[in-house]
Amino acid sequence: MHAPSDDHDLAAALAEEAGRLLLEVRAELAGAPLEELKAEGDRRSNRLLLARLAEARPDDAVLSEESPDDPARLAAARVWIVDPLDGTREFSEGRTDWAVHVALWSQGSLVAGAVALPALRELHRTKPPTPLPPVPDRPARVLVSRTRPPAWAEGLAERLGGELYPMGSAGAKAMAVLRGEADVYAHAGGQYEWDSAAPVAVAAAAGLSPTRLDGSPLVYNQPSPYLPDLLVCRPDLVAPVRAALAELDV
Repeated sequence: MHAPSDDHDLAAALAEEAGRLLLEVRAELAGAPLEELKAEGDRRSNRLLLARLAEARPDDAVLSEESPDDPARLAAARVWIVDPLDGTREFSEGRTDWAVHVALWSQGSLVAGAVALPALRELHRTKPPTPLPPVPDRPARVLVSRTRPPAWAEGLAERLGGELYPMGSAGAKAMAVLRGEADVYAHAGGQYEWDSAAPVAVAAAAGLSPTRLDGSPLVYNQPSPYLPDLLVCRPDLVAPVRAALAELDV
């Protein structure tokens, strides 16, 4: 791969290439046990991303879900935060709601990123950003996990006059808000930096304001990569969502 000099272009190229590889893996291992498909997808995508970053940005650190955490990243000026396959269950089941995340953190902020939705042939990036759609004429859709919907989600949807909208990976959920397919992604069940870094970078570049549930900023490249909660939603719903979550004691 000819490495782009621009970080936005590099993030997009890596997410897209890893997505193509994952589609090939899924086709190659069709019929294999789901656990084998999950593991092989994670392994091959991670190997590709690490190799490409080592070639293109050899002086940068990397934080990946699928690699041991190197504490040297804490002193690095630039850290790539990647999730080689976000939504392994959906990937292995032949669904479309899974993603590849590639983000760059530098000097305290997310400065570039891309989220590929390979099964939908979509790529969302920080530059140029995805245009925000108009506010839809329908009840608000509140995204929830397909397999582990939180008990408070139904109460949130009721307070917004909306409905629950099940979906897979974190990246797929955040991009559903960005595209206007859904309206609220409120997560309180615990995540890690690689789950949200690229979706947050892309959503922020498009004009959304991703935060913690209480409105505090999301902080990356921390000693512990655990990030407990996340809110990505339509701008007009931010205040109502926070008020509803406070009522629900989330």
